[in-house]
Amino acid sequence: MKIKFYKHNIVYIFTSITFFFAVKTNLYSQTLEIVINPNKNFQKIKGFGASDAWRCQFVGLNWPDEKKEKMAELLFSQELDDEGNPKGIGLSFWRFYIGAGTSEQRKNSDIKNEWRRAESFVDADGNYDWSKQKGQQWFLEKAKSYGVENFLAFSISAPVHWTLNGKGYNSDLKSGRINLRKDKFDDYASFMVQFLKYFDTQGISFDYLSPINEPQWEWEKKTQEGTPATNKNVLEITKLVNNYIEKNDLSTQIVITEAADLRFLYSNHGKSSRGNQIDYFFNDNVNIKNLDRTITGHSYFTTWPVENLIAVRQNLNKELNKYPNLDYWQSEFCILEKNDDVNGGPKRDLGMATALYVARVMHADLTLANASSWQWWTAITNANYKDGLIYLDTGNKDDMYNLNSLKFDGNFHESKLLWAFGNYSKFIRPGMIRVETSSNNKLSLKEQYQNVMHSTYLNPKTSELTTVVINYSDEDEKINFKNLNIDKMYVTSSDKNLEKVSINKNDDLVIKAKSVNTIIGYLKK
Repeated sequence: MKIKFYKHNIVYIFTSITFFFAVKTNLYSQTLEIVINPNKNFQKIKGFGASDAWRCQFVGLNWPDEKKEKMAELLFSQELDDEGNPKGIGLSFWRFYIGAGTSEQRKNSDIKNEWRRAESFVDADGNYDWSKQKGQQWFLEKAKSYGVENFLAFSISAPVHWTLNGKGYNSDLKSGRINLRKDKFDDYASFMVQFLKYFDTQGISFDYLSPINEPQWEWEKKTQEGTPATNKNVLEITKLVNNYIEKNDLSTQIVITEAADLRFLYSNHGKSSRGNQIDYFFNDNVNIKNLDRTITGHSYFTTWPVENLIAVRQNLNKELNKYPNLDYWQSEFCILEKNDDVNGGPKRDLGMATALYVARVMHADLTLANASSWQWWTAITNANYKDGLIYLDTGNKDDMYNLNSLKFDGNFHESKLLWAFGNYSKFIRPGMIRVETSSNNKLSLKEQYQNVMHSTYLNPKTSELTTVVINYSDEDEKINFKNLNIDKMYVTSSDKNLEKVSINKNDDLVIKAKSVNTIIGYLKK
């Protein structure tokens, strides 16, 4: 009897497993039907960008012309090659880092890694030297020559000779206290506007200035420039900068607050004097002429698990909706937090795992929080870390990241992240509008974020529609656009770098597993 009962169990278990896989296969083999509604609009896109922070200073200054020209093409070019493939990812935002002078201090800066120091345009006597940050200026000029639409300058510390401790980092550890002498607030504001004024005379008008970055952190570690600041500090500096912009008749708009964590935008998140920033800066009591009606924040530490990725952005959007015409930009991100999909920040990844992870974060910020701009942290990295679009190394397996030799030359590598980012940045241009898409997908939102995600953007000038489809799953998926005449499709996958692929307009599209896809077309009449 025992043997017979055991066999019956085997039959039952086998039948159950067979049924499970039949249901699953049926679920994922059905064609995903997508309908685009261009009449329901969401946010207008401002652009996609990255920063020159740290690494561009040496690459732009010292590297061979042929190599740095190629890197600039990868970042900024909007052109296609002879086969119709993009030459670059066509960034429409470029962030220029205004240094605090730790480079001039050298070892006395206490920042051991010179790649994480920066020069300052002003010295302790108030003299300006516009030849500083020459390597960054090289990339800035290239961005302009390629037609980048938006330029933003950002500062994360006042020049060291004006700080409380004479350093670019905060050693005081009085929570939230800005590392800036009280008698130098005005000088700091004037300095940033002098920067804007100079480059305006050189034909590069900065559209935006971000005067404070991630004020919620204490910045006590001797690893880079940075300062904490309270909301009151940020508001005071913003008002001073605004006054100098007006006096100099500049068109630059101020953007704040580069929150270190999105939760600081809509809650205290444990720091009452540095949280609830949407309400603090955009209530009816704050009226600053040149303050752009945009709140900026960083997606760090809010992307895992998937439930958190979704909930934080839903909460942010709920708060944003209380303030009419208030834009949100995700203005800085790279991989920091530990997670099951790519582990965490350490160890670079040139492959699809990190590319997909970041693409999903972009999708969440764009569709759940209605971000009108999405900006990556640093365009070029020399570190063994998931923080760059282009990666540098020596080519020597025994000494891959030699800081001294990489100052002058080395190898550079395109990452899948670069090209997956390009699925958005190359084709979703400033002025395009995200529109509604719906589908027959019966999965929960969490399940969608582990399978297929899609969002669509309208070019109001041409009526062209651009849809980005992310397939996070391990299985190919079929998609049918019910009301779209498809013209072009570009794919980033394990074997493709934003490559144009041939399509049969009469067939369903096959979206390859682990891929990011851009589909372009026009509404069916």
